[in-house]
Amino acid sequence: MYAPERQQEILRLARDGGRVDVVSLAVQFQVTAETIRRDLKTLDRAGVVRRVHGGAIPIGRLDFEPDLAERETTAAGEKDRIARAALAEIPNKGTMIVDAGSTVALFAAALPVESSLTVVTHSLPIAARLADHPGIQLHLVGGRVRHRTRAAVDAWALRAYGEIRADVLFVAANGFSAEHGLTTPDLAEAAVKRAAMTAARRVVLLADSSKHGQEHFARFGGLNDVDLLITDSGLSPEDALAIERGGTEVVRA
Repeated sequence: MYAPERQQEILRLARDGGRVDVVSLAVQFQVTAETIRRDLKTLDRAGVVRRVHGGAIPIGRLDFEPDLAERETTAAGEKDRIARAALAEIPNKGTMIVDAGSTVALFAAALPVESSLTVVTHSLPIAARLADHPGIQLHLVGGRVRHRTRAAVDAWALRAYGEIRADVLFVAANGFSAEHGLTTPDLAEAAVKRAAMTAARRVVLLADSSKHGQEHFARFGGLNDVDLLITDSGLSPEDALAIERGGTEVVRA
């Protein structure tokens, strides 16, 4: 079987099953895992699948949401650079909201020990990371906890964000684009993100370049609601310029 034939069959399997994994495909087509990874890279570049940890999903599944462990291992190097670049946006002895998300969690974990801040978060993993930080006054927003993201949602969380005003929000998104704005798979989580954006004077989006152009089920804002996007160099200079024309500053870490 030639590579284009194999790739067409991989795409069919991805669309039929919702996702494919490298190991199973290597066995099925009797090729090496590296060959399958190259096939998936080709399909990803063609815009018909999106590579995820261990495999790929077809483009167009707007309800797909990877679990927390998978998010933490996807684009790890890019996320680490984004998180470290975001440290420059910490308010001096100010207040900040930290959203739920793998890149934002890396940012929280990297906060300098000498930081003196008030931090509000609805993310249980991020709260756990910051609970012992000596210079942080931590406020944990409550609500129903979503198992997939370990984030609090629904009325309690919305009410809490309606009662505060923070200097800056560090927010995450599953997808972002000038056309479709900021999106995530879950409506309840989108509502909390929207409330957090309203509660902050400045909004900083932390999102790796693979999320550019992605569209998910629930929209929670437009790129024009974001003051600063911190992403990686995978976002082309042309795309960065187009975003900046809309009023959002872009940093490519």
